[in-house]
Amino acid sequence: MKEAKISASMMCANLVDLKQTVAIFEKEKIEYLHIDVMDGEFVPNFGLGSDYIRGLRELTEIPLDIHMMVASPEYKFKWVGIQSTDTVSIHYESTTQIQRALDWLAEFGCRRFLAINPATPIYVLEEVLDYIDGINLLMVNPGFAGQKIVPSTIKKAERLVKFLADRGKDDIEIEVDGNITFENAKILRSIGASMFVGGTSSILTGSPRRYEENILQLRKVLKNGEAYESIDQFSDPCI
Repeated sequence: MKEAKISASMMCANLVDLKQTVAIFEKEKIEYLHIDVMDGEFVPNFGLGSDYIRGLRELTEIPLDIHMMVASPEYKFKWVGIQSTDTVSIHYESTTQIQRALDWLAEFGCRRFLAINPATPIYVLEEVLDYIDGINLLMVNPGFAGQKIVPSTIKKAERLVKFLADRGKDDIEIEVDGNITFENAKILRSIGASMFVGGTSSILTGSPRRYEENILQLRKVLKNGEAYESIDQFSDPCI
């Protein structure tokens, strides 16, 4: 099984505490910062943009995990300043020319992930497996915080692992994104996911003084399969 990695959801990080939060992530060796780029068209919300990304790169050298929830992403790659150290997810549903979009993304030298929504069937991956390094499996419908995991996506994750194994593509990484609680992380890790987007359902619960403890707990869950016994409930957890 691939090593488990955490991608911290910057959508869930309070801007007031951003510098302190990033310092904690560096101390705890968070592998990626997850950047939700939303255009108000592909999803009915606006998210983190190019100026935010540039500013974040000045704060830290932690690689970015850029999730492009935008229409026709192939025409917008240059907007976000993609670097070779980044992981970039584009949605199958966001363009009519997904293979071309992945080809154009290759020019940046980054890791290429294909994101699929909860209701998008796994078979759409068939013809682009040779073009991707990973799959971003959305566990909620993208665009808004505060959603609970779509229950069917757990079984979908199981089917995806088998789908890849049957085609000799076990090297393709599986990222899970959306309501990744400690318990959901435990289940998805046991299935075979290796990259976990953590927000206020896990590592960003409470104030920054709790973040280190939360990260350590998630590391423990991902390593040993131990579920967290309790978690504060918030009315607006981020995905």
